Amino acid sequence: MSLPIVLMIIGIAALIVSIFAGTKQTSTDEIEQVSISLHQETSHLKKRLKALEEELMLEPTPITQALRTADTTKPVHSIIVSQITALHGQGYSIEEISKRSSLTTDRVLSVLRSKGVHV
Repeated sequence: MSLPIVLMIIGIAALIVSIFAGTKQTSTDEIEQVSISLHQETSHLKKRLKALEEELMLEPTPITQALRTADTTKPVHSIIVSQITALHGQGYSIEEISKRSSLTTDRVLSVLRSKGVHV
C-alpha cells in the first residue's frame, strides 16, 4: 500500500471515531443550553406578562372610550367626509353612516354640520 492511501484510511477512521465519540458530549451540552435558554425566556415572558397585567388593571378609562377620544382629535379624511355626505344624501340614518364610516355618531354629526347639512 502506498502512503497516501494509508493516510486517507487513517483520516477517514479518525473522522468516523470523532463523529461517534463527540455526539454524546455535544448533544447533552446542546440540550442543557436549550433548556437554560428556554427557562430564561419563560421567566422573561412571565415578567412582561405580569407588568402588562398590572398596567391594564391601573388603566382608568376603557379602551373604547380612549379610542373615541382619539377619534375626535384626528381630522376626518376628505374621502370619508364625501362618503358621509353622500350617504346622508341617499337617506341613510346617522347610525348607519356611523357604522359604515367607522366613526362615532357624534363625529358623523359634527362632519355633517361642518358641511352645512341640517340634521
